[in-house]
Amino acid sequence: MNALSPDRAKRPAVFFDRDGVLNHDIGYLFETHRLVWIDGAREAVKAVNDMGYFAFVVTNQSGIARGLYKEVHVELLHNWMAAELAGIGAHIDAFEYCPFHPDGIVERYRQISPRRKPAPGMINDLLQRFPVDVERSFLVGDQPTDLEAARAAGLKGHLFAGPNLERFVRPLLQAG
Repeated sequence: MNALSPDRAKRPAVFFDRDGVLNHDIGYLFETHRLVWIDGAREAVKAVNDMGYFAFVVTNQSGIARGLYKEVHVELLHNWMAAELAGIGAHIDAFEYCPFHPDGIVERYRQISPRRKPAPGMINDLLQRFPVDVERSFLVGDQPTDLEAARAAGLKGHLFAGPNLERFVRPLLQAG
């Protein structure tokens, strides 16, 4: 049975922005040694997992279009994050990122993309691949563009301003 099978039970999902939600936003992060988790971030992902929700990451990565790092660097960072989460029994079901930006200096990434937030493309792609219960799902972001993407995809969006992601997410899970 694949992810698109209509008889698969739908589950709610939490869509996390990455920089500013799961880790401190230091600008154009791609190196594992520079990643600092937000307080309670790993525990928030575990709480999402324990409640039976899908856990997704949707992140704009314009640093690729700007020539600051390559897609392989983002993938290595996401693999490292996944290993760190596994250390506490947590996981992300899918990491999605958008490497495009209309002002990029790398030709192949210099474009307007329906995947770049505030557009809902990354979220919509995940909704196509996974049996998500949209009504019970939500996005946690730290920018208005994150909430715009959630709305455009038919999701509730919640603005996270710190300091502890687990304390922020737990009541949202219990309300769902």
